[in-house]
Amino acid sequence: MQDLIVQKYGGSSVANVERIKRVASRIIETKEKGKKVVVVVSAMGDTTDDLIELAKKINDHPPSREMDMLLATGEQVSISLLAMAIQATGHDVVSLTGAQCGIVTSNVHKRARINDIHTHRIEKELAAGKIVIVAGFQGINENKDITTLGRGGSDTSAVAVAAALKAELCEIYTDVDGVYTADPRIVEDASKIDEISYEEVLEMASTGAKVLHPRSVEMAEKFKVPLVVRSSYNHNEGTIIKEEVIMEKVLVRGVSLDENIAKISIFEVPDQPGIAFRLFSALAKANIHVDMIVQNVNRTSVNDISFTIDVDELQEAVSVAQKFAFEVNAQKVEYDQGVAKLSVIGTGIVANAEIASKFFEALFELGINIQTISTSEIKISCLIDKERGKEAMVHIHKKFDM
Repeated sequence: MQDLIVQKYGGSSVANVERIKRVASRIIETKEKGKKVVVVVSAMGDTTDDLIELAKKINDHPPSREMDMLLATGEQVSISLLAMAIQATGHDVVSLTGAQCGIVTSNVHKRARINDIHTHRIEKELAAGKIVIVAGFQGINENKDITTLGRGGSDTSAVAVAAALKAELCEIYTDVDGVYTADPRIVEDASKIDEISYEEVLEMASTGAKVLHPRSVEMAEKFKVPLVVRSSYNHNEGTIIKEEVIMEKVLVRGVSLDENIAKISIFEVPDQPGIAFRLFSALAKANIHVDMIVQNVNRTSVNDISFTIDVDELQEAVSVAQKFAFEVNAQKVEYDQGVAKLSVIGTGIVANAEIASKFFEALFELGINIQTISTSEIKISCLIDKERGKEAMVHIHKKFDM
C-alpha cells in the first residue's frame, strides 16, 4: 500500500504520560505529511515484567494460557492511552487488539507464531482516514484464545502488519539511534551503523543485541519489508536494514553479548544411535529453542551433552532434560545461569581465519576461559563466564577497532 508507514514504539518510548504525548506528536507529524499510519505499540515500561512477577506471587507455575490472558492486557493499556492522546489533538484514531485487527497465530501459548493477518478491519479504518493503533506482541488462535508472541514480539507484529499491508516502510522506534557496532550502554565508543544487511542484523539480534527481535528480521527478509531503526527521542537518521550492503575491507560489523541464557548439561548419556534425537525432539515438542550444543565423547561408551537455552525457558527445559536422563539412565542433570554468549558478526567472517584468531586472542589477553564455540558463515560465538561478559565485549570492540 503506497503512502503507508508502519511505526513500532517499544515500552520505554511509552513508559509515562509525557512520552506517550511525545509519541503521539511524532505519529501526527507523519500523518500530516500525507501518509497513512499504522502504529504498533508495546506495553508501557516494565509492565510485562510487573505482571509476570504478580502472577508468580499467585502461582509458582502459572498456566501458559492464563499468562497470555494476563500479559496481553499490558498492550491494551498502552494502545488505548496513545489513542486518547492522539484524539485529544483532534485527529481521528482507533485502537485495536491483536484479535480485532485479525492477527491469527499458532496454538502455542507464550511463544506463538503468526500464521496470517486478516487486514480488512485495518484497511477499513485507514480508508476512513483514521490512524490505526495496534497492540503488539499478541494475536488470537483458532480456538479464539488470546496468544502472545514471546519477548520482543511487538517487533514481529509490526513487520508482519507491514508485510500484510505491503507498506512502503516499517520504522522501529527505540531508545537508541539505530543499530550499533555494540550496545552503546556497555561500550562507550560504539559506532552507529548507517546501513546493514538483513542477514547481519539477524545474527546480531540472535546473539544478544537488543535492538530488534530475531523473528522480526527473518520476516522482514522473507517479505522484503524495508526497515529503519531509529530513536523515538530525536529526529536523527537511523539505521537502514536491507538485502545487501557492500562494505569493502570491513569484515567485523558488530560484537554482541547475550546474558539471558543458561546452560544445561546431562552427564554420562549412553552412547547409542538416536539418543541425541530423543533428547532434542523432546525439547522441540516442548517448543524450547536450543542454541549451542556440545557433545563430549568419553571412552566408556557414554557422552556428556550440554546445550544452551533462553533463561526464561530454563525451568521447563530442565524438566524435559531430567525426564530424558531418567529414561536413558544418564547420571545427572546440572544447569548454570552464570554464562553469557559473546559473538562477533560480519559477512564472510568464518572464511577469514585471522578473525577467529584475533577473537580468541582477545579473550586470552583477559584470561577468560571459553566453554563452548559455535560458528556460522557470518558469526563466531563462544560461551564464557557471565561476570566477565561486559569486560570482554568492551575489549573485543577495541581489539577490532570498530
